[in-house]
Formats: sequence, C-alpha cells, structure tokens
Amino acid sequence: MPTQTSRTSHHLPRFEDAEPLGPQDAEFARDIKAVLEKHGNLDRFGLVLLHDHFSVDSDEVLVETNDPQARTLHVEVEKKAETKHARPSQWRFAADSGETPTAQSDSTPYEVLMLCLTLACEDR
Repeated sequence: MPTQTSRTSHHLPRFEDAEPLGPQDAEFARDIKAVLEKHGNLDRFGLVLLHDHFSVDSDEVLVETNDPQARTLHVEVEKKAETKHARPSQWRFAADSGETPTAQSDSTPYEVLMLCLTLACEDR
C-alpha cells in the first residue's frame, strides 16, 4: 500500500519487513470480528496487511483494475484530480495526529488507499 510521502507519520513498512497476521494476533482478530458482526459488516470488510512497495505522493492514489476473463488484477498510480476511477475499495485508519483526514469528510477516521474499476478486455 502507499506511503504518503508528504505525511511522515504514515510511513509503512516494505512488504518484506511487514509482520503478517499470526497466532499472537488471535485475540485482536476475534475483537475485530466481533465489531464487524455487531455492525453487520462481517461479509463486507476484512483485514489487509498495510505495507509499501513504492512511494505514492499525497496527490496520487493507487487504482486497481481487473480483467475477469484473464483473471488478473492491475494496480497503477494515478493523480487523484485526474483519475476517472471513483469507487474506493481499500481504506486505512487515519492517525490521531490532529491532521485533517483526506477521506470523504473531516469527521471520518479513515483515508482512501485504493480505487477500483473493472477493466474491459477491449480497453487493454
């Protein structure tokens, strides 16, 4: 996932260094599952390992497209102001640092990491 280079408090570890979910996280996972169940979101949200492969500037966003026939996913960086892809598919919680969240409103405790759209085969 992206490192927002203009927000030093949000640096993420490289994938190779990120610690995956393990047995030591069982209680945490049960707690998250209970909250998702309580709000009817168990089949809507899950967990991802936040990590970085390369930097993504604060005016950029990762965009995921897919080709259902080829069964492939493609991720590219696009400028937020220029992207035509508008359906968020991944978020992360914003740090409580007094910064204004970059999500849909100032009151949301999360920010969009990735947008998603189906890529038609003829568009490739």
